[in-house]
Amino acid sequence: MDNKIYFFDSYALAEIKIGNPNYKPYLTAKIVLTKLNIFEIYYSILRDTGKKEAEQFLAEYYQFVIDFSQDDIKEAAQLKLEYKKRDLSMTDCIGYVLADRLGIKFLTGDKEFKDFENVEFIK
Repeated sequence: MDNKIYFFDSYALAEIKIGNPNYKPYLTAKIVLTKLNIFEIYYSILRDTGKKEAEQFLAEYYQFVIDFSQDDIKEAAQLKLEYKKRDLSMTDCIGYVLADRLGIKFLTGDKEFKDFENVEFIK
């Protein structure tokens, strides 16, 4: 996985943080994510473990953040609307659209994305 690049959704980040062995092959992959993913995981670590651990996460992963455009927002909103029965999160829709635009896989264990193209689904 050394030279592979993936968009890590919040699910993937959380699984890596808790040490899920199924995500071990992705530990050496290049990471792409957004500030929205950082917020979700920072919040959950802050809530469950405390500020020190949340700050460590932020310091380690913030370097992988990329921004998204107005077009990405439009496309993500369209995706969320198209699959509204699945109740996809806004954060995941933006991440999925970014991964597609960048030509990289969207890494997730979220069952709502299991059958989508361009997804690396790991439980």
